[in-house]
Amino acid sequence: MNITPEELNALPRGEFTLYDMRSESERAYGALPDSVRTDADLLIASPPPDKSKKIVIYCARGVLSEDVSDALCDMGYEAYSLTGGYAAWLRLEMRRQNGELKCAEVEQSIRKKFRDRLMKPFTKALKLYKLVNEGDKVAVCISGGKDSMLMAKLFQELKRHSEVNFDVKYLVMDPGYNEENRKIIEENARMLGVPIEIFETDIFASVYNVTKSPCYLCARMRRGWLYTFAGQLGCNKIALGHHFDDVIETTLMGMLHGAQIQTMMPKLHSTNYPGMELIRPMYLIREDDIKAWRDYNDLHFIQCACRFTDTCTACSNGQNRSKRQETKELIRELKKTNPDVEMCIFRSMENVNIDTVLTYKQSGIKHSFLDEYDEKALPHDNL
Repeated sequence: MNITPEELNALPRGEFTLYDMRSESERAYGALPDSVRTDADLLIASPPPDKSKKIVIYCARGVLSEDVSDALCDMGYEAYSLTGGYAAWLRLEMRRQNGELKCAEVEQSIRKKFRDRLMKPFTKALKLYKLVNEGDKVAVCISGGKDSMLMAKLFQELKRHSEVNFDVKYLVMDPGYNEENRKIIEENARMLGVPIEIFETDIFASVYNVTKSPCYLCARMRRGWLYTFAGQLGCNKIALGHHFDDVIETTLMGMLHGAQIQTMMPKLHSTNYPGMELIRPMYLIREDDIKAWRDYNDLHFIQCACRFTDTCTACSNGQNRSKRQETKELIRELKKTNPDVEMCIFRSMENVNIDTVLTYKQSGIKHSFLDEYDEKALPHDNL
């Protein structure tokens, strides 16, 4: 059986139990209030003992949840699948909110409640790494998720008060989003007062049938198009919404899975687009603080608009676990015994002792500790 988001909102909360079939990484981007995280096999194998209480199940788009609700109905439960899944509920929630009032509340929260956790580390990164300078024109690249939307609002706040004269364009590249995802991005931008400019490409279609590393190819193509579109707008920089946790996870992933020590840099000169630069202004902002800001303002963003996940394949719990998600979980475990482990990883990239490194690369040239080993030996004392 199915239930629409409107029908669900009309039900008294005590009449049903709400189950979320999505992964923990998807829930990190938002979830229905009071929902319980589970997976299909567990729910069917160990259903609730009380059959008198309704069960409502949802996934990303209402595909996987239909099969589970049907199975529970066959077992004697009154079970419903949320029509359209989380995406449908999200669209309904966005229509309910007052745009102008919401925008004012969001901006006030950045200035007051989250000033120390968001605005201060944002401006600190700008100054520490010299990310925005006099005369710059920055393309703030918005994917539709919580990170890039927050970055857009931080830039708006910076623009109002900064003594540095710079310009900003808010760029959304549509690589082939389905209509629902694009509407969510557009509605969030309208509600938050972000004047986006949308460019369309067919990147998703180009990589859809690629079997080897489609995500890597897609990311490279998207980066190239962002540089191109930003250049057409007269920009000399593109700003991406990578945060502190992304930096830590990337550093650790390189060691554990790539056999290399490297980090995600706060800024990079483009090698293929002369005069263009990539900057990461949210370099010092923690993801937990971004989530807290999102939840405090009751905001809801898309997690992944990729066409590969449009059919709920990401709801299959474990089959599509990424290396990044594994690294997140590893860091979470390490923090139980060392709460400062993230900062230790970050600081380690600022305290590299070349004298204790076997080999390293600089400007593409490999160097070994043996190159100068004998020259550094202390002379023997003459006895």
